[in-house]
Amino acid sequence: MTSSNTIDPLLDILEQIRNKDISTEDARDRIKRLSIKQVGERAKLDILRRGRTGMPEAVFAQDKDPKDVARLLLVLVEENKIALATRVKDEDLTEVKRVLPKGYEVSFNEKARTIVLRKTGFNDPLLGKVGVLAAGTSDIPIAEEACVTLAVMGCGVIKSYDVGISGIHRVFDPIDTMLEEKVDAIVVVAGMEGALPSVVSGLVDVPVIGVPSSVGYGVGGKGISALLSMLQSCSPGLAVVNIDNGFGAGVFAGLISKNKQKS
Repeated sequence: MTSSNTIDPLLDILEQIRNKDISTEDARDRIKRLSIKQVGERAKLDILRRGRTGMPEAVFAQDKDPKDVARLLLVLVEENKIALATRVKDEDLTEVKRVLPKGYEVSFNEKARTIVLRKTGFNDPLLGKVGVLAAGTSDIPIAEEACVTLAVMGCGVIKSYDVGISGIHRVFDPIDTMLEEKVDAIVVVAGMEGALPSVVSGLVDVPVIGVPSSVGYGVGGKGISALLSMLQSCSPGLAVVNIDNGFGAGVFAGLISKNKQKS
């Protein structure tokens, strides 16, 4: 049977039909098994999500047993050649490394608290670029989660950190660079009063995704002030995701980039 390099399992089946490697009956049975994959009695994985939505299912590791995190990642990477877990714990990384089979590699982003598994030698074709800004160094973990997510989606990332409005001149050079590099969108993470995304949105001609972070004093420490400020922005072209949701911002920006490349 001919092996395919595609990351889309459904396309893989269609190519094998075209090459007469499998029969139509075999293809039908494989397609039936593809949509949802049961993992023990604990989880049902959406194997075809990447082909359907542009982003493979990710494992949200927070409060999950490390053995479950590792098991789910291994199933996903076997199906999609790449797998992402967010909000991981040190115990999750230890367990993943313990059970990792040959032929796969693991990367851990300590700041983002993410694990990416990929088949050795697998790389997505680069599709577009996205900018990522963090207002302060305390916002970097959320920005890094967005960066990792974008990389999993096959997007190039141009990032710059500690460019908040307390020294607003710091943001101009990074924005110039991002526009020169023709980014398709910019993710902006900010806590405190959350003003930076509105400022950036008023300076660029690409979509801006604001991410309020739970950084600040008092009420602002939970991200509520930043969220409300971004939602009340008078600058058009700004969309806002939930507090600390670097993953969601990365997916949104990645979809903008990938769809722009299709046009």
